[in-house]
Amino acid sequence: MNDPTSQSNPRSRPIRVLLVDDQQLVRSGFRLILSVESDVEVVGEAADGAAALTLARELRPDIVLMDVQMPVMDGIEATGHIVDEGLSQVVILTTFDRDDYVFGGLDAGASGFLLKNADPEHLVQAVRTVADGNALLAPEVTRRLIEQRARERTGGAPGTGPTGIPAGASTPGGAALQRDPRLDELTPREREVLELVGRGLSNAEIARTLFLGEATVKTHLSNVFAKLHLRDRVQAVVLAYETGLILPGEVTAPPPG
Repeated sequence: MNDPTSQSNPRSRPIRVLLVDDQQLVRSGFRLILSVESDVEVVGEAADGAAALTLARELRPDIVLMDVQMPVMDGIEATGHIVDEGLSQVVILTTFDRDDYVFGGLDAGASGFLLKNADPEHLVQAVRTVADGNALLAPEVTRRLIEQRARERTGGAPGTGPTGIPAGASTPGGAALQRDPRLDELTPREREVLELVGRGLSNAEIARTLFLGEATVKTHLSNVFAKLHLRDRVQAVVLAYETGLILPGEVTAPPPG
């Protein structure tokens, strides 16, 4: 594990995490992994979505690690309540074979998705990534699912852009495909920032790519969120695909190392 004291931007306090899973063994395992990190504190556990909502209101954790299939209230419904009330950011614990869980989590406002069989390093990094305000979208499976969701929402078939025209194609007259009118709200620099967010880059990576300061990148990103009425980076990534700024099937940036 990385020593948080060696990070360039050390935290003023530990990241407070609420664990939600109906299996005690899973919660115990996650607690054991996170408890050895000096910048992470597990503040509570819940065995169902209703209990998670109650604890989130009481404890106001920074991150909720949320299972999906649980009694009383499932994780998708609980995520929607937690996000709508502004109680915490939520990371959904998911699996490869249930795309609907990820789609439901996106609609409910989850800030990220983590495979339940992730190794300890990925679990800790997921908590830190979302706590830093970034979307947890690096795993290839999540990127694939977001591309699929963008196609479904815009009526495109696999291998096509949002208009249904094959990615990279031009109009019959040879002109470039017109961008979604929502992008007209953005300045050229804001569109560049949105595209790089859609490709999975962090603020620091965007700053290096565009030769800007991180504070400037944050300002541009805040403007993008405000103009396009986006809640977080997850919604920004989906919108980058929906508007054609990034076409499904295009090569995206590798996960940050």
